[in-house]
Amino acid sequence: MELQALPSRIGQVRRIICAQLRYWHLDPLIDPTALGVTELLTNVHRHAQPDKLCTVDIALLLDRLTVSVSDHDPRVPTVNDAKLLDTGGRGLALIAAVSESWGIRPEGELGKSIWFTLPAPPAALALPPRPVYGATTDGPFRGSELSAVIREHGPTDARSTVVG
Repeated sequence: MELQALPSRIGQVRRIICAQLRYWHLDPLIDPTALGVTELLTNVHRHAQPDKLCTVDIALLLDRLTVSVSDHDPRVPTVNDAKLLDTGGRGLALIAAVSESWGIRPEGELGKSIWFTLPAPPAALALPPRPVYGATTDGPFRGSELSAVIREHGPTDARSTVVG
């Protein structure tokens, strides 16, 4: 999903991703995924140059959920040694703490992608997808269905309506 990383969009993206995880029976991954996506989108909003345009991707492959956020800023962030009472600068440290693995994939002058993985619970992988009104076989939000969710939650700068 491509969007402007604006504060008003972060909660919307988080809700869409949580719905997709519920559809995949990955409920135990909702909290760490929502935290990671929030931190990465907040970093794009606060630090990315020249624009706030980014892409959020989630993929369930074998027994791993991979989440990535790509932006157009080629600068690579560093993990800060946050102090106990710091209120900022903890995003990548939080992602490192809640994920199985994470990393940064520089893409030269095109920007970068920051990704993290979480192990999928084995029981969830054996279950069929949950039925969702208006869903397709790929997930609950495709094409016009996702557009309807976005319209319901306010206007968006989304360019693509594919999640998953």
